[in-house]
Amino acid sequence: MAKVDSDNMSFLEHLEVLRWHLIRSAFVMVTMALVAFMAKGILFDVIIFGPKQPNFFTYELFCSISREISNTELFCLSEMPFKILNTKMAGQFSTHLWVSLIAGFIMAFPYILWEAWRFVAPGLKKTERRYSRWILFFGAILFIAGVLFGYYLIVPLSLQFLGTYTISDEVNNLIDLMSYISTVSTVTLATGLIFELPVVVYFLARSGLITAEFMRQYRRHAIVLILVLSAIITPPDIASQILVSLPILLLYEIGIRIAARVVRNMEKANTAINKS
Repeated sequence: MAKVDSDNMSFLEHLEVLRWHLIRSAFVMVTMALVAFMAKGILFDVIIFGPKQPNFFTYELFCSISREISNTELFCLSEMPFKILNTKMAGQFSTHLWVSLIAGFIMAFPYILWEAWRFVAPGLKKTERRYSRWILFFGAILFIAGVLFGYYLIVPLSLQFLGTYTISDEVNNLIDLMSYISTVSTVTLATGLIFELPVVVYFLARSGLITAEFMRQYRRHAIVLILVLSAIITPPDIASQILVSLPILLLYEIGIRIAARVVRNMEKANTAINKS
């Protein structure tokens, strides 16, 4: 394929290139969604409803830890005291479609990230293009790590807290299907996207929109925002909010170092150009 001269392209030509990147990304996402749609048993019985089962990995891990530390079964779960019901005629079919699309997006995300890199790569210098490949790789790794973090830690804690919480023995928990699906998918997808913070910082720093000094100056504001964001995507208990907040704070600190490195590299490049 011939190399695109991005410097001599008009705005409409840039839009045309972007359109094809979006089309390819959408095609891969829909293809992955079809694969997920066909694998209904694995998608729902194993993945979606996995955290509802008492023998889920996270529950058994917490149970083992409680037995080792306190010789009790304080964190052991014998059953999840709620049932999931569907109240709409097309509820299960629409849920199948919606979950398949989310699964397709998650599976296709590394490719979508690669297409985004292909769009911006022609505007980068050779050295920047080499560094950005590593950003692309770590971006995919961070997204997968965020999805796994949300699925294996935050989702089970959310279900255990919200599913077992009662105001009276007179009230039974019958959870609507879409409410359950929304909790699992929102938490999982949100943590995956939040873990992309270092990648976002890299491109913002590269564009000159933020600097390491700016991030340090507004660190306190960022901490408050992170706590608010953690409260939104987690159940209303302190433990879950802390579990979400800590990795985000760590990623924020990593982002500060990334921004500082990007600025230093840009200053070195500008100095080299001025000398030449």
